[in-house]
Amino acid sequence: MGDDRCVAAKRGRQTVRDMVLSLAVIGVLVGAIYFFIPHDDSATAEKNAVQTVDYRVEVTTARRAAPYPVAAPKGLPKTWRATSVSYKASDDGKGGAWHLGMLDPEQEYAAIEQSDAPAKKFIRDVTLGAEKAAGKQAVGSAKWDRYKGEKYNALVRAQPGVTTVVTGTAPYGRLAELAASLEAKKG
Repeated sequence: MGDDRCVAAKRGRQTVRDMVLSLAVIGVLVGAIYFFIPHDDSATAEKNAVQTVDYRVEVTTARRAAPYPVAAPKGLPKTWRATSVSYKASDDGKGGAWHLGMLDPEQEYAAIEQSDAPAKKFIRDVTLGAEKAAGKQAVGSAKWDRYKGEKYNALVRAQPGVTTVVTGTAPYGRLAELAASLEAKKG
């Protein structure tokens, strides 16, 4: 009987040792597989990049639905990229809000925001609380009001029935470039 205990104790140690050796071999194999399989880091970079959107269908739809002429850029260089687009009709059927977000050539954000909602609240909402600044910005033959905020600057043009805001992190010169490219159409 004494020999059985010795054999059992020896067998128990061999089992633990064999398990540790097996895990070590598996770890080496997993490491080798990971090391030798190529990894495409550019795929990860592409997933993190901002996606460009085509806004042609949405602008056509918004121009049909909105009670005001909807403004969209025409003739901007391809270095400007559209990143978001939406048109939301209001609940009361009076109109709605048009949005087109873009990145300028320096990757700064700029957006076109339009609505027939009360101008003061609309401007505050889309500019994230920017306040009216001194001076006006000449854009073509029109003068736009300047707004300055902690996050966004903006150019604002209030007309009967619609307020157009060009806002974002882009400097006033880039916002004016975007505003100058706007073509407002109905239907």
